[in-house]
Amino acid sequence: MELVIATKNPGKVREIRKALRGLRIRLQSLNDFPEIPDVKEDGKTFTENALKKARFYATYLKKITIADDSGLEVEALKGLPGPYSARYAGKKASARDNNRKLLKEMEDIPLSKRKARFRCVLALVSPDGRETIAEGVCQGRIGLREVGKRGFGYDPLFFLPRYGKTMAQLSIKEKNRISHRGKALRKLKNKIKLLISKHEIRNKHNFSKSE
Repeated sequence: MELVIATKNPGKVREIRKALRGLRIRLQSLNDFPEIPDVKEDGKTFTENALKKARFYATYLKKITIADDSGLEVEALKGLPGPYSARYAGKKASARDNNRKLLKEMEDIPLSKRKARFRCVLALVSPDGRETIAEGVCQGRIGLREVGKRGFGYDPLFFLPRYGKTMAQLSIKEKNRISHRGKALRKLKNKIKLLISKHEIRNKHNFSKSE
């Protein structure tokens, strides 16, 4: 069974591939379709954006599609950057630009009031219109500076008090175990297993009929 990961972000693709390893599926990403159009992420929530992307690419490619919309919610900033996390510093902002803006916005906020959470919504959509949603959350704090070389996005600023590390200091295995995306993927994995079983039963039935 083929499943498309609706992103070109190599970090997200790597994490999702790792989390779904062992399933009997062929994983592709939007990087495998160079001419494919982009989807405008203009939803007001993570769920709206994830569903919009998954629905579009499932219909366009006629393949089961998993789309992620995730971001950072900072308590002191009333939930910002939220769904605007990827473009917090502007439409063409880099991760470094976004991190710099966040640090600037929080430069007078003490560490005790820098609570934040990563939130991820995953949408799994089939070309026939079946839809499933899974959500994951990871609690932490915004650090005073960037620390760590792994991960992507806000990971170097997201400090995990329980581990004494930022998200960017964790290995992919460690990150998938505790991250917002890892938690959402574990919830979604059973749904994908069910789709695989149905796909294999249908193929077996079709093969028997052709004999």
